[in-house]
Amino acid sequence: MRELSARELNRALLARQLLLERARLPLPRAVERMGGVQAQYAPSTYIGLWSRVHGLEREHATRALERRSLVQGTLMRVTIHVVSARDYWPLALAIRDERRRWWLRTHRNAPAAGTMQSGAARLRRALAKGPLSRAEIAERFAAEPAVFNGLGLWLDLVRVPPAGTWERRRADLYAAAEDWIGPPHTAPDKGLDLLVRRYLGAFGPATASSIASWASLTAEALAPALERLSLRRFRDEEGNELLDLPRAPLPPGDAPAPPRFLPTWDATLLAHARRTRILPEHLRPLVFNTKTPHSAPTFLVDGGVAGTWRVERTKTAATLRMTPFEPLPRAARRALVEEGETLVRFHEPHAHAYRVRV
Repeated sequence: MRELSARELNRALLARQLLLERARLPLPRAVERMGGVQAQYAPSTYIGLWSRVHGLEREHATRALERRSLVQGTLMRVTIHVVSARDYWPLALAIRDERRRWWLRTHRNAPAAGTMQSGAARLRRALAKGPLSRAEIAERFAAEPAVFNGLGLWLDLVRVPPAGTWERRRADLYAAAEDWIGPPHTAPDKGLDLLVRRYLGAFGPATASSIASWASLTAEALAPALERLSLRRFRDEEGNELLDLPRAPLPPGDAPAPPRFLPTWDATLLAHARRTRILPEHLRPLVFNTKTPHSAPTFLVDGGVAGTWRVERTKTAATLRMTPFEPLPRAARRALVEEGETLVRFHEPHAHAYRVRV
């Protein structure tokens, strides 16, 4: 097996995440390439796509959600993700049974599966009349709080605009997925195969345990897909076996990596991507800690997290403030400021003046 260096794995991740070069792709295709966008905080979807898609404007992402070519639902790791409409059902079906078993196993005094199915059927009938807010659903199940907490595992729900957009960030308006994008037309095993392909296409080469961690599946649940698929194999510097798709990008370790800005909760920083060293371990406590368990917005220099950023807005001006973790080389600083000038305009398009401060 060919051994891949940490630097090569870093560049592979950046290329597959569209962070070496912005893509000229329709938004659904870009999101598929990314393996979905983690979206607990609605603006993260927009900023993550802006860093990866050429010429993106905020209304492009909102329009895709409104037109249902992008869909927002609770999927991998029981967290909110934006995925393409084409990918929603395969991914949802791939993880459905494992998520239900996990919920029944880990929640004390959890209702029986039959009780959950009955509650889901009642909610399905209510949603047939149109979307409901979280508060409206909670009111209907006020006497059954345990059922309410697990409903999304027994009825596939999506969050619908205007909720979960930049303009209205609270993702609290729900529809039944079957009503919003139509019923599924795939089998769970086909969905599991797609899930593996999406992960490796977005984050590979990777260990089997990394795929399972990303999807919140057990190794046993994942194994059939790994057996069915034709995958190539590598080793990392520690001797771990890495799985990958045939012909997936593997740039050289010295491929240039431009500065990029990542939003809070960007999936490239999470534990399943640790092998790529996009976030050096000695910096991880500065990005994930008790004050910022959601992760701070970060910027990349030469393919690695080099600091954090925030946008401050007054009545007349918008200012992007960057805080490097270490002194920046002059050329990197210039390139970062140039990229930051476009970010602050994307972030605050109606400001009268813009500033970038390092």
